[in-house]
Amino acid sequence: MSAVTSTLSDAANAARSRMFSRIFIYGLLVIFAIIYLMPLFVMLVTSFKTMDEIQNGNMLALPKSPTIDPWFKAWGEACVGLTCTGIKGYFWNSIKMVVPAVAISTIMGALNGYVLTKWRFPGHTLVFGLMLFACFIPFQSVLLPMATILGSLGRFGATLRNEIGVSLGFGNPTVNLVTVHVIYGLGFTTLFFRNYYEAFPTELVKAAQVDGASFFQIFRRIMLPNSLPIIVVTVIYQFTNIWNDFLFASAYAGTGDSMPMTVALNNVVNTSTGVVEYNVNMAAAMIAALPTLLVYVLAGRYFVRGLMAGAVKG
Repeated sequence: MSAVTSTLSDAANAARSRMFSRIFIYGLLVIFAIIYLMPLFVMLVTSFKTMDEIQNGNMLALPKSPTIDPWFKAWGEACVGLTCTGIKGYFWNSIKMVVPAVAISTIMGALNGYVLTKWRFPGHTLVFGLMLFACFIPFQSVLLPMATILGSLGRFGATLRNEIGVSLGFGNPTVNLVTVHVIYGLGFTTLFFRNYYEAFPTELVKAAQVDGASFFQIFRRIMLPNSLPIIVVTVIYQFTNIWNDFLFASAYAGTGDSMPMTVALNNVVNTSTGVVEYNVNMAAAMIAALPTLLVYVLAGRYFVRGLMAGAVKG
C-alpha cells in the first residue's frame, strides 16, 4: 500500500513540476513577446491618433477619436525632402526593384544548387566554398567596388543611348539596385538550394538522364516542382533583406524620384518642411512594413519547414 501511495505521490509531484515549468516558460515567452511587440503597438496606435491627442496623451493609450487621415496623408501628401507627393511613388519603386531581384536570385540560386549537387564537376567544392565565402562579406566592403562597376555600366548605357537611342537599363538606379541585390544574395540562395538538393534523390536525376532528358528538362520537370519548401524560404529571406535594405539603396539610388521606400521613409521622418507629424510618420512606417509582414503571415509557416527539409539526408 505504501509503495502505491509513494508512486502516486511521485506522479503528482512530477505533474506539478511540469505544470510549474510550463507556467514559467510560457510566462517568459509572454513577457518577451510584449516587449518585442511594444514598438509595433505604439506605431500602430499613434498612426490612428490626431496630433492634439499625441501631444496631450499617453503614447500607449488607445486613440480616443481614431482617424485614418494620417495614412492617406502618408500615402499621397507627406513631404519626402522638398517634394510633398507622399510615399506612393517610392513604394512602387521598391516593388519594381524587389520583385525582379528576388525572382532572378532565386532562379540562379536554384540552378547553382542543382549544378553543384547533381552535375558535379572538377573543383565544384572550391566553387561552392567561394560562393559560401560571399555570404560573410559585409555590405560596407563592397560599396566602393560596386560603385565603380555601376559607374562603368552607366557610361556604357550612355554610349548605347547615343548610338542606338536607348540605354537598355544600364545606369538606371532601379536596375543598378536589382543587379547589386542579385549579386550579393546569390551566395545565400545558392547555399539554401545546394543544401536542399544534396538530400534530393540522385536516382531520379539519373533515371531522367537514361530517358534522354536534358539538363534544363530535368531542372524544370523534376527539380523545381519538388523545390517549393526551399523556394518559399529563399523568397522570404531575399524579399525581407532587399525590401528593408537601406545602405545599398541610399548609396546607389538615394536621390531623385527613383529612390526606394526605405530611403523615402528616412526622408519623411527627417524632413524640415513644416511641423513634424508623428502620426503621419508612423503611418508611413507601417506602410513600409506591411509587405514584409504580409509575406511572413502568408508564408511564414513554411519557413522553418523549408529550412528543415534538407537537414536530413534520405
